[in-house]
Parts: sequence; structure tokens; C-alpha cells
Amino acid sequence: MKLNHINLGVTDVPATVALFEQHFGFRQADGMPRNDHMTFLYDDADSLISVFKVKDVAYPKVFHIGFMQDTPQQVRDMHRQLVSAGFTIPEPHENNGRLTFYFDTPGGFVLEVESFFG
Repeated sequence: MKLNHINLGVTDVPATVALFEQHFGFRQADGMPRNDHMTFLYDDADSLISVFKVKDVAYPKVFHIGFMQDTPQQVRDMHRQLVSAGFTIPEPHENNGRLTFYFDTPGGFVLEVESFFG
């Protein structure tokens, strides 16, 4: 079974789209609308994230989207890239055999980047 899509309600569609495209390699879905109120993005496995503007975001405390990296060094590199782009992010830390960091996105949800230690 393959994940088809995730629908995200966000407070800032353009900033969320920029984050996904510039730092996580997502691309605009062909033939789908793209504006300040909604857009549709594909990852490299062709899973879809639909992004819709909402006035208030109220995800449960444990909700987040996680991105796996192949190595701990890639986690450190991603952290450095995001901090250089202006995001405020705690340093990566070790947790149960993996290196990880979480951060609040401009759209109002949490992202995690992680890798298991070899």
C-alpha cells in the first residue's frame, strides 16, 4: 500500500510551499491550482501533500511530519541549511539510536528531520 496524500491546514500557504520546495525537494503537482489559499505538492515518491489556508491551526501536541535522512551527517547538514535560511531550530540531539531535530514551521505545524545511527 502506498500513501496517497496528506492534507495540511496551514496559516501561511506560500511560506509552507517555499519550505517544502526549497528544503525538502517537493514539486508542484501538474495541472493543480497554486495560490495563496491552496496548492498541491509531490515528493520524490509521488505522494501528495495538499496545503490549504486556515485561519487557526490546532494540531494535537504530538502531531508532526517526519523526514528521514540516510545518515546523521545529512541531519546536521539539513539543520545547518534551515538555520542559514532563517529558521530558529534547536540543535540536533540523540534520541533512542537516532539523531533528530524538530521545529515549528511558518504554517503552524511541526516538522522532524531524523536519521538512525549506523
